[in-house]
Amino acid sequence: MAETKYYWEDLQAGQVRDLGSVTPTREAIIAFATQFDPQPFHMDDAAAKASVFGALCASGWHTCSMAMRLMVDNFLVDSSSLGSPGLENIQWHKPVFPGDTLRLLVRITDTRPMRSRPHVGMVRIVWEVTRQGDEKVLSMEGWAMFGRRHPAPPEAAAT
Repeated sequence: MAETKYYWEDLQAGQVRDLGSVTPTREAIIAFATQFDPQPFHMDDAAAKASVFGALCASGWHTCSMAMRLMVDNFLVDSSSLGSPGLENIQWHKPVFPGDTLRLLVRITDTRPMRSRPHVGMVRIVWEVTRQGDEKVLSMEGWAMFGRRHPAPPEAAAT
């Protein structure tokens, strides 16, 4: 297990993190779709060509999964992450094709202590995945929970 570098106190509104990139292969797209989203345009070139996408493309859930992997590998593994109550506003803006280079940027928009658990802080994060550096393919946002370096006394946490 990695040493904890980032606690809730280290995460401030306005911070932006570039969490790296990934390039999905045709084989990876088909493998994910075969197991989790077996729609023809994710698995078959002819069906994909005849679809609105015009070519084989990744499942939106595969795109979310790749973003999550970048988030874990390049940030959460070094943090006091305690999970998330969920994501909101998931939008797939453009399809992801084999060979696209996807980059994840995350922006912190808000932080607050958790009322019911003084050892936990909440962080609002906006996720944006682009391909080839400038074309947005995925966006989503939500709250994440992080351990606090210095937990507040229970009465002080109720804000």
